[in-house]
Amino acid sequence: MDHESGRGAADAPMRWNGWGDPTRARELPLAVRALLPLLLGRLRRPAPAIELDDVRVSESAFTVDDRASFASAIGEEAVDSTIESRIRHAGGRSTPDLLRRRRERQVVPDAVIRPSTHDEVSACLAVAAARGVAVIPFGGGTSVVGALDPERGSHRAVISLDLRRLSGLIDLDPVSGQATLAAGTSGPEAEELLAAQGFELGHYPQSFRYATIGGFAAARSSGQNSAGYGRFDALVTGMRVATPTGELDLGRAPGSAAGPDLTRLFLGSEGIFGVITEVRVRVHPVPHDRLFESWTFADFTSGIEALRAVAQSGDGPTVIRLSDEAETAVSLAQVGRIGKALAKGAAAVTVFEGERIEERRERTAALLAAAGGTSSGAGGAEEWMKGRFDGPYLRDSLLEAGVFCETLETATTWSNLERLRTAVDIALRDGFAAADAKCSVMCHVSHIYPTGASLYFTVLAGIRSGPLATWEPIKARVNDAIIASGGTISHHHGVGRDHAPWLSQEVGATGIRVLRAIKRELDPHGIMNPGAVIGDEAPRERTD
Repeated sequence: MDHESGRGAADAPMRWNGWGDPTRARELPLAVRALLPLLLGRLRRPAPAIELDDVRVSESAFTVDDRASFASAIGEEAVDSTIESRIRHAGGRSTPDLLRRRRERQVVPDAVIRPSTHDEVSACLAVAAARGVAVIPFGGGTSVVGALDPERGSHRAVISLDLRRLSGLIDLDPVSGQATLAAGTSGPEAEELLAAQGFELGHYPQSFRYATIGGFAAARSSGQNSAGYGRFDALVTGMRVATPTGELDLGRAPGSAAGPDLTRLFLGSEGIFGVITEVRVRVHPVPHDRLFESWTFADFTSGIEALRAVAQSGDGPTVIRLSDEAETAVSLAQVGRIGKALAKGAAAVTVFEGERIEERRERTAALLAAAGGTSSGAGGAEEWMKGRFDGPYLRDSLLEAGVFCETLETATTWSNLERLRTAVDIALRDGFAAADAKCSVMCHVSHIYPTGASLYFTVLAGIRSGPLATWEPIKARVNDAIIASGGTISHHHGVGRDHAPWLSQEVGATGIRVLRAIKRELDPHGIMNPGAVIGDEAPRERTD
């Protein structure tokens, strides 16, 4: 396995009440522990996390007849109603998700169903529709916007449809540079299978080790290499989808003008219309050369101007990332550089892969230097690359130390970027101040476009009691500020249930009516992920 890129077999099964492989969990660095009281004041350690065996769940509404119907459709071994499996499928990995998993009583799905083929997925949806059971598609379990909450809606039961058995490379067309992957294939599995034949997808979000190909598509994921290879939706050339009223096989040919592109309809749909079972994607030969370079700027504002120049020039780095002053300080503290952490300045990393990397590096370096940047060599970028998938482990350690830690993201045009950043920062600080809690807000830019960029915020806070109750109104305040300031409610995390109340303000009442009309046609009984993306709507009256 290439440890720097993350290529290779998937990690161990996800920790049930935290992030990732439990053996990778790490203690907070001493320098970070020293920095936290300066930022947040005195911290109160939370009660010890509850053990899985001590969790209490309500009795399953999954009946003997339900089990028999699903078992008849796809096999008894694919039907699981054990308490442990239900708990492990009880949501995603946002900070609120993890805080809820510290409770003794938890809301969980009534059963977990594991189909292994497209036809078995279709059969499951038919059984669920006939029996009035809600369906939550579940891939890697990494959603951070409530898309995996076991929400029944108006139905008597809810199942988690675990898609990880739909795994593998179905087809590779090396001449066209196109591969078809089963939707349950994890990021590492996909890269390992493609690398065996000399190709790479090159999509590396922070959730890479666990997230799946279908999840990338359903959430319109954006990976760390987006500057070079594009967002995941830009890589998708077609897909196969199972819905309660039929299947679709989309993406016949590149550049088709045969009506609206229905493939785009399912990108970002988060399971509300049906289940993505296969995805066709652009791939490229595995890059064998790589160059790293780190940069420092006097402040975040000058760094943003530098990134804009790079984005609008074209043909730049594969990865480019700019951290504001606060995030730069915390990043330096994590590697023990406490002295530098207390200094001012914003740090950037660039990574170049593929063809003409020296030429692209020189062009990018000239633009960054002209905007006031100073090269600091390869070290910082190399350190970032080695630890780029490990950030969520630090969040677990912070929670254990009594620090509330959550992320949120948005995007806007270059001309509006600073205004939006200021609005979000004020909303966060005012919200925590109203709750009598100190906070530290960090921000970075890691996805750039000719017309704009994303903003990714991390907030740390010392909340004395009731972190969930404290955070919910603050998050609502932030969402209001994002919409009022011209940002999008999500750049790549998705809408889920957490952002659904704000979607209508972004796409308008007519846009919501269009989405509801599509859902009524594909999912007439409303079994697919109730309440996600477009909120609740009463399903069509049952006639079967």
